[in-house]
Amino acid sequence: MSFESLNRVLGSLQNQSEWQQHQQFQYLRRCWPEVVGPVVEAQTRPFAITQQQVLKVAASSSVWAQNLAFERQRILDKLNAKLLQPLVDIRFSTTQWHSPPQPQPSFKQLQQSHPSQLPQEATSAIAPVIRSAGPNLAFTRWANQIQARSRSLPLCPQCQCPTPPGELQRWAICSLCVTKQWK
Repeated sequence: MSFESLNRVLGSLQNQSEWQQHQQFQYLRRCWPEVVGPVVEAQTRPFAITQQQVLKVAASSSVWAQNLAFERQRILDKLNAKLLQPLVDIRFSTTQWHSPPQPQPSFKQLQQSHPSQLPQEATSAIAPVIRSAGPNLAFTRWANQIQARSRSLPLCPQCQCPTPPGELQRWAICSLCVTKQWK
């Protein structure tokens, strides 16, 4: 098994189309007020970009949605001048206006809800590794702590490796085995 640098892993994640689409949408939301102005911004909320590069915008009323539909080409041209990947069209609708905007979960919230996350009591037993002890001793201590923690974990029914309970609940096997099945 080879290890890759964090920069290489993050670089490969950033090159995935889903990540790029998410980044584009976040940038679009930041520049939306500048493109449409404060009056229109107060009555609209961009909520999605489809796979076909169509921006979906919630409007406060059908009147606003209809008026903005007449202005969509002008708005589209202004947006595309700011975006790296151009949009094909804009759709205005009132359907998403009353549903509150979904807050973006923090990294910590995502990490805590991940099925591979261990319960707090399992991770609290791991003592911090003393860096001044030297890399070999530090690695040995870390490896011993991981092995001790792994002894209390249930085993994957397929490969018999210690597996976090969340992975077994979600997939009935460990994440490595499920990844092999997906390929």
